[in-house]
Amino acid sequence: MRHLLSLPLACMLASCALQLTPTTPQWDRDFGIVTRVTLAQQAVDAEAGRNRDPVAGMDGRAAHAAYERYQKANSEPPAQPSAFTIGVSGAK
Repeated sequence: MRHLLSLPLACMLASCALQLTPTTPQWDRDFGIVTRVTLAQQAVDAEAGRNRDPVAGMDGRAAHAAYERYQKANSEPPAQPSAFTIGVSGAK
C-alpha cells in the first residue's frame, strides 16, 4: 500500500519539476519588461522640454490669477454652521 501511493506522488513531483525547468529562463529574460514599458508610457513627449515653440495655451496673467484663486480657496477654512441649526432650519 505504501508503494502504491509513493509511486504516483513521485511521478507527479517529477513532472512538475520538468515543466518548470524550461520556463524559468523565459521568466528571467522577461523579468521587469512590464515595469519598463509602463514607465516609458508615462512620458507623453520626452522631447517636450527642448521644444522652443510651446503650444498655445493660457497666458501668464490668466494662469497667475487662476493660481491665486486656487491658493485663496484652499487657505480659507469653510464657515462652521451654528450648533443650534442642526436639523431645525433645513439649511444644508
